[in-house]
Amino acid sequence: MVCSVLLLLAASAGQPVEWAQLTIERRVIIRVPMARRSKAPARIVPKEHDDWEEKKGPRCIALRSIRGASIVVDNGVDLLLADQHRYRARLERGCSSTGFYSGFYVEPSEDGSLCSGRDELQARSGASCAIDSFRRLVAAGSDN
Repeated sequence: MVCSVLLLLAASAGQPVEWAQLTIERRVIIRVPMARRSKAPARIVPKEHDDWEEKKGPRCIALRSIRGASIVVDNGVDLLLADQHRYRARLERGCSSTGFYSGFYVEPSEDGSLCSGRDELQARSGASCAIDSFRRLVAAGSDN
């Protein structure tokens, strides 16, 4: 405001005054790290005790509840939540999860949720894949 007044005072009456506006926007990106059981990198091939059954999942997951991720299948990323639940984000057709081995980024929306059919995962390499659906994972052989 003070600068604007000084510009008006400094400008001569015969010259037009140029106005400019600057808008600063903030972009927030959340990084989701890959969960590590050992020092080995996240893997594509599951061990026998890593058998999971897919059940119907929600449309959206709260971003604040995501604690890590794991790659077990080549067309999805498993999300590990704070409440010990596990969901599989199935990626759009033709998108492989191998690009997400070192983690990924998510741009949060106003509602604070990660939703299928709307949001996408962005690999550190620059690739991005839309989330086709979420599937709830339960341990194979459990009654859930």
